[in-house]
Amino acid sequence: MIARILLALLVTLLLGGSAAAESRLQEFLGKAQPSELAEGADRFGTVEGTPPTAPIFKGNQLLGFVYLNSDVVDATGYSGKPIRILVALDPKGKILGGKLVDHHEPIVLVGIPEAKITAVIDHFRGTDVHDVASGGTGVQAPDIVSGATVTVLVIGDSIMRSAIKVVQAKGLGTAAGAAVASAPPEIVTVDTDKNTVEDWQTLIGDGSVRRLRISIGDINKAYQESGNADAAARPEPGNPDATFIDLYVAPATIPSVGRSLLGDAAYAQMLQSLAPGQQAILVMGEGRYSFKGSGYVRGGIFDRIEVVQDLESVRFHDKNHTRIGAIAAAGAPAFKEIGLFAIPAKIEFDPAKPWQLKLLVQRATGALQKAFLMFDLRYLPPEKYLKRSRAPVVVAEAPADAAAPAPAAEGAQPAPAAAPTGETPLWQRIWTQRWLQVGVLLVAIGVLTLIFFFQDWLVRRPKLFAKVRTGFLLFTLFWLGWMVHAQPSVVNVLTFANALITEFKWDYFLMDPLLFILWCSIAGALLFWGRGPFCGWLCPFGALQELTNKVARRLKVPQVTVPWAVHERLWPIKYLVFLGLFGVSLYSLTLGEQLSEVEPFKTAIVLRFIRDWPFVLFALALVGAGLFIERFFCRYLCPLGGALAIPGRMRMFDWLKRYRECGNPCQRCAIECPVQAIRPEGQINVNECIYCMHCQLLYWDDHKCPVVIQRRLKREKRLATTSPSMLPATAGKTSPSRKTEVLP
Repeated sequence: MIARILLALLVTLLLGGSAAAESRLQEFLGKAQPSELAEGADRFGTVEGTPPTAPIFKGNQLLGFVYLNSDVVDATGYSGKPIRILVALDPKGKILGGKLVDHHEPIVLVGIPEAKITAVIDHFRGTDVHDVASGGTGVQAPDIVSGATVTVLVIGDSIMRSAIKVVQAKGLGTAAGAAVASAPPEIVTVDTDKNTVEDWQTLIGDGSVRRLRISIGDINKAYQESGNADAAARPEPGNPDATFIDLYVAPATIPSVGRSLLGDAAYAQMLQSLAPGQQAILVMGEGRYSFKGSGYVRGGIFDRIEVVQDLESVRFHDKNHTRIGAIAAAGAPAFKEIGLFAIPAKIEFDPAKPWQLKLLVQRATGALQKAFLMFDLRYLPPEKYLKRSRAPVVVAEAPADAAAPAPAAEGAQPAPAAAPTGETPLWQRIWTQRWLQVGVLLVAIGVLTLIFFFQDWLVRRPKLFAKVRTGFLLFTLFWLGWMVHAQPSVVNVLTFANALITEFKWDYFLMDPLLFILWCSIAGALLFWGRGPFCGWLCPFGALQELTNKVARRLKVPQVTVPWAVHERLWPIKYLVFLGLFGVSLYSLTLGEQLSEVEPFKTAIVLRFIRDWPFVLFALALVGAGLFIERFFCRYLCPLGGALAIPGRMRMFDWLKRYRECGNPCQRCAIECPVQAIRPEGQINVNECIYCMHCQLLYWDDHKCPVVIQRRLKREKRLATTSPSMLPATAGKTSPSRKTEVLP
């Protein structure tokens, strides 16, 4: 009885999953025209089968079948969400076309034209899937899009792997049918009893370690033959016979190879760190080109190397990597880079079968443009490490009331019942990888906190304060903004609000450590001081506006003073912009993100003005307005400033000092406030204040503030009536470098 219930539940889950996939495919078919997937096609048929496919027709002629790549293979991109592509196959197993129908890749959303990603998908048109599956010439790797390396690799990998699986599942073409029907005559496994230690020359000679050497002449010739004129015009300098990269690979989990290369202690330590059945490879490199690169620092992904075996491809994260200092084998050369990479436990990697390491070589062809070439290093396990056996015929007797699962072949790993446990979350790995950037940002926030806590001491020293503030703004613009792209945006606010009403997960917000730390500091600052600490000190675009305005003032660019009545009616615009974006995001977060382009942050900071001309023109116009009206965008248009000002009213501290005379009769602070955040009556409007502390400089200045000027004059007059012998040497004298300034 229990078995029947369990079987019924299993069938329900399977059918439910299949139905969900069919519904998903049907949904995304509505986002594409048949002619976009196959030339001349005019309609789709009914979705059916496993995996779900839909026939595509030209009139009554069947052109092929359409499926969704994410229904067949893992197509998770850099964003952590699937890159969904509709792919069409003809009855012979060739790719007719494809279309990107859904993605959340941030770099594509914020700057890279989607047309470039579409070109990558179109590159696979006409590919013979049988040829790829059989190890033939296959398809040449598409050009990588600069800034979206991982995205392009995932697209290409998911298209080809899913196409092979669909061809085999539906039996498209004779080759696929033969592949499904065939079965290996024997089982080949690694002989763990063979664990002798060999020297380096023996390992190289018998193929235990495989090598790929590319000289400078080789790489220059490869780019010339690639047809990319820009890349060919920028050859690698140096002797053509010099080494560009000398790459070696070996499977570290074959006992003899692992012990020889790592040494007994390191080999035993590696085995302890791996799960049962998990494999690892050793990659060694020498030369001017690094197989590790620096891209993995941004997101924990080594995007220059990839391991491929059958239909599986493996890209390594920093969690899978262990740095090795030197090779233990006698006679081994010294290497500049040695990395031990663990194949993720969920990947079915067989060390007894052939595999290959793909090396991605890149060459800059412009400010943000790069040309890419792919090189293969194939590995065939030496026969001396293998043992062969015939697969036994197993006859399983199943109970009459239950379905028995198919027996696993000898040496095969059973599928896990649940997701593997103990894996470090991706966000933790990213934080570990970016520890230096995290440390720098924490120190900067600590310095800013000290500036605020000791502001009275600092503002009494105007020259020192001016240097500190200018230096901090330069750090904010160049390092925080242009170097590490940590520019908070109203998109972050919309995403957070959307997550609260849908499915909130901290993991998503922890994926970018710098933005997470910034937002934590913003939240704390809102409670203590309002929005000023961020808007006035930590916003890269705000720093850009203020610094360019300083330059404009030095060049005698005339400044425009907005009449108070006009100013008071303009600053609410930013609140209306924010409320509009927030309302739209409740309806469609994607549309809200697109409309958030009213912020020039992506263009001016994230992409450093390297973008399509309408965006650049818009950003330059706002920066240009700031040359005449300091922080023009901050004052009147910034939706993020409006969003932060709302909770900023709950601040706990009011450390900006005022005199009773401020506003009546004195108007000096109101006139000189860079963003006109002081009302004519003298009160500071904390919603508009950026905490630049200019009013505090005036508060203590006994040559500018009328109240302090009067106190100084009274003090000097009182000292003047005192006996000269009791006067200090400077009494009654005014510093020649400072004159008392009187307002007109």
